[in-house]
Amino acid sequence: MTDSNRTAYVFPGQGSQKVGMGCDLYDNFESARAVFFEADKTLGFPISKLCFEGPEEELRQTINAQPALVTVSYACYRAAISVAGDGKILAPSFLAGHSLGEYTALAVAGVLDFSTAVYLARERGRLMYEAGQKHPGSMAAVLGMEESAVSALCDETGTCLANVNCPGQLVISGPEENIEKAVALATSRGAIRALSLQVSGAFHSPLMQPAVDSLSGIISRLTFNNPSVPVVANTTALPLTQADDIKDELINQLCHSVQWQRSIEYMVHSGVDTFVEIGAGKVLAGLIKRINRNVKILNIGELSELDNIVEK
Repeated sequence: MTDSNRTAYVFPGQGSQKVGMGCDLYDNFESARAVFFEADKTLGFPISKLCFEGPEEELRQTINAQPALVTVSYACYRAAISVAGDGKILAPSFLAGHSLGEYTALAVAGVLDFSTAVYLARERGRLMYEAGQKHPGSMAAVLGMEESAVSALCDETGTCLANVNCPGQLVISGPEENIEKAVALATSRGAIRALSLQVSGAFHSPLMQPAVDSLSGIISRLTFNNPSVPVVANTTALPLTQADDIKDELINQLCHSVQWQRSIEYMVHSGVDTFVEIGAGKVLAGLIKRINRNVKILNIGELSELDNIVEK
């Protein structure tokens, strides 16, 4: 691969899950089956069956959706490598994941083995759900407003920016009553749309502090390696190359904003011109198109897409 064709792999987060995801990969690739078997063994229940058959309501639960998405994304990655065989692949210069997707990036980068990554994703989902029960909160998408205007809105309403996804698409987080007030104000101030999201807590806000305290203890007992490929951090939109910094990122991420737009902009500025979204859905592809229309975007989420990783 030449410097003029630099590639980044990106991995989706919660909200991309759908019943049936990964089933065709499981049926056709031993490498993908091995990933699902390992996830089932690690978690102690058949997350594979939940991915393939649902029910949707159960799959959507935070504690299940998070390890399920990591499993499917990693299975997609392993199946795509199998398709490439001895051929050259579009090897990444950077890895990045949207919120939960950062955990898949760490598995691909060798920071964690897959078993540890899916275990940690399950614990993260559990702790975020429990934090939401302890400190109830909600989130809302605000479309068609400038970031500065939404930041001012957050200051007024006691909410905070949770996701800076792309120009004109921001997500706010905070106590339920504050989110309701912010949604009403955003609408009155010219937002194209402002709508509450169906989530179990105020993710990426200070209300997640109980999850931070517990996750810190779990992470401190695990071994992290330096990444084989730099991982662009959600909270800073800068590359991580050291294991200790990655531990800090995973902890900080729970209460701080996901800087997705800035992460993509950083990678483009660093020479990336091809993004490969690996996992269920095409949410990140849509965001990247709105951030920069000049880059190439590929998806690897279904059987027919696996050869997208092979260098043509």
